[in-house]
Amino acid sequence: MGDVAALNSTRLIIAALIGLALLLVLIIKFKIHAMLSILIGAVVIGLAAGMPFGDIVTAVNDGIGNTLQGIALLVGLGSMFGAILEASGGAQTLAVTMVKRFGDQKAAWALGITGLVIAMPVFFDAGLIILIPLAFSLAKRTKRSSLFYAIPLLAGLAVGHAFIPPTPGPVLVATMLGVDLGWVILMGVLCGVVAMIVAGPVWGSVCGKKYYVPVPEHVANQEEFDESKLPGFGTVVGIILIPLVLIVLKSVAGVIPALAGAEPVLSFLGQPFMALLIATLAAMFLLGTRHGYTLPELEKLMTKSLEPTGLILLVTACGGVLRYMLQYSGLGDVIGNAVASASLPLVLVAFLVAALVRICVGSSTVAMTMAAGIIAAMPGITELSPMYLACVTAAVAGGATVCSHFNDSGFWLVKSLVGLDEKTTLKTWTIMETLVGGVGFLVALVVSFFV
Repeated sequence: MGDVAALNSTRLIIAALIGLALLLVLIIKFKIHAMLSILIGAVVIGLAAGMPFGDIVTAVNDGIGNTLQGIALLVGLGSMFGAILEASGGAQTLAVTMVKRFGDQKAAWALGITGLVIAMPVFFDAGLIILIPLAFSLAKRTKRSSLFYAIPLLAGLAVGHAFIPPTPGPVLVATMLGVDLGWVILMGVLCGVVAMIVAGPVWGSVCGKKYYVPVPEHVANQEEFDESKLPGFGTVVGIILIPLVLIVLKSVAGVIPALAGAEPVLSFLGQPFMALLIATLAAMFLLGTRHGYTLPELEKLMTKSLEPTGLILLVTACGGVLRYMLQYSGLGDVIGNAVASASLPLVLVAFLVAALVRICVGSSTVAMTMAAGIIAAMPGITELSPMYLACVTAAVAGGATVCSHFNDSGFWLVKSLVGLDEKTTLKTWTIMETLVGGVGFLVALVVSFFV
């Protein structure tokens, strides 16, 4: 690739600007699917940069192969795991028990924590649809605005969805940057908890007092669900913690002398695919067959859960193509040198790139994919410490969360489910998403100065 890397820097920058602008225009103006738009944009970058045809083909193949190699199994297993948790009532168990233990006065905190935990194995949309009735029932019982409980729940779901594996976003970024998932989980939990507190109970209290949003009529007349049929709280928490604990133990085993003897075993069990496989098998037995599901029923449920993963994997794979096109063309070196000369922290650059794409395109997955591709193409990335790369991952997640507005499907989902108008959704949900992303980024930035 030496002859390609030596191409004129100005031409490389122009090529990148043309390709990225085309990508955004295709998505925003012509509504072309993100997968096709990213792939077209990447190929145009290669052609405009003057890359030999063979190198463009190599970048596409390497981008797809190397990216899917790291996340395909994780996304599939995570979807199956989440589907069982959702169908068994495990999410409701967690929410109902937390609310009871916190009490009505602090129920907003319980919903925020529950949302954060549930969004790790369950997709954001599914988690919201499952748990929003509980927020409404609390509002009905306490005669408060629905926002008092809905905003903390939404903040928790947004945090779990963006910052903490095994949800696909941070797994994708970590894979592209080559950072161990254990450090990403630790950093994601730290950033996420602070962000959830600020954007959830704190901001939810402000919204609840400022905007009175009644419980939707179709919910107000619903009967309470039968809690006796739900699985046990300890069982649900234990199963959710299996992959997180195993992955983190693998990461810390090498630096804690007491775990040195068990390092080979922990390293094997803590491989993300192995940790998720164990958790999925545990969920199949403890939440599935023990609660009346037959194996054929579980098979149908898990097969159906894989339907949305194709889209995620293909968009992600095309993001990998973009990353390798930038790297093989030599543009990664140009961007890296520009960042170095500007003396901007890489964590800040990662946040800004992701935020710009998020504002323009709307999709957090596309924002994470593009930002991770650009950052991963920079020189010297692999030489940075795992903890610093975990901070960069959190910064990308933060940037890909801020400023949800009319071009984000989440905006319309929340508007319709909570019963808001567009103006109120902007003043509540959009600010909440910006607080989640902004606070999470600031925590990562502060930590990055010490690692």
